[in-house]
Amino acid sequence: MVRKLVYSLLYVAAFVAATSFTAPKYGKLTIRFENFIGDKTLKLDSVYYKNALGQSYNVSMFKYYVGNFHLKNKGGKEFISHGYFLINQEDKGSMQITIDSVPFGEYNGIDFTLGVDSIDNCSGAQSGVLDPVNGMFWAWNTGYIFLKMEGLSPVSNSTGKRLEFHIGGYKSPNNCIKSIVLERLIIVGGKGSQGITISADLNKLFSSSNPIDFTKLSSVTDFHNAKEIADNYSAMFSISGSNNGFK
Repeated sequence: MVRKLVYSLLYVAAFVAATSFTAPKYGKLTIRFENFIGDKTLKLDSVYYKNALGQSYNVSMFKYYVGNFHLKNKGGKEFISHGYFLINQEDKGSMQITIDSVPFGEYNGIDFTLGVDSIDNCSGAQSGVLDPVNGMFWAWNTGYIFLKMEGLSPVSNSTGKRLEFHIGGYKSPNNCIKSIVLERLIIVGGKGSQGITISADLNKLFSSSNPIDFTKLSSVTDFHNAKEIADNYSAMFSISGSNNGFK
C-alpha cells in the first residue's frame, strides 16, 4: 500500500513537472539591407550622384561584410549570432538576411560588425561568403576586404577617371573593423514579430567625419587612408523601418 502511494506521488510530481515546464521559444529575425545615396536608391552604372563637395560620380560596385549580430533585451541579456554575410548591391538575394534561433522577446536595438575580425583574417582563405571567389580577399596581404566600392568620377585623379575604395585591415593603428550600433524597439516572436530594414547611405562613405575630395583621393587599396574611410562608414547605417515579416 505504502509502495503504491509512493509511486503515485512520484507519478504526480513527474506529471506536474512535465506540464509546468515551458520550453524556450525561438524565432527568426529578418533584416533587409537597402543602399542609398542621400535619399535616392542606389543604382549601379546608370546614374551619376554628387558627394558632399558637389563632385559627380557613379557606382559600378558596392559590397561589404556584416556579421556578429548582437541583440540586447530590456533586462540586459544579450543574444549573439556569429558568422558573416556579404551584402552585394549586384545580388538582390544577398540584400536580405535571416538571423535564426533568436529568443522571443523585445530588444532595444541591434549592433553588428562591419568587417571581418582578426581570427578569421588570420585563418587564410575560407569557404561560403568568405570564399575568395567573392572578390573580397587580398591574396597579396592574406586578409579580407571589408568594403569595396568602385565607380567613375570626371574629377578623379586616377587613370581612366576610376574610383576604387577597397577598405580592410585589422591591425592597429589602421584597424578598419567597425561596430555599428543601432537603437530601435525590435520584437521577435508573437503577433508583433518584426523584420527590420537597415539603410546604408553610401554618400557618407565620402563625408561624415572625413570629407573625401576625389581630385586628391580617388583610390584606396591598402592601409594608406583606409582608416579615414572606415571612420566614415561607421556612420553610414540606420534602421529605416520595421515590418511583420518580409517576403
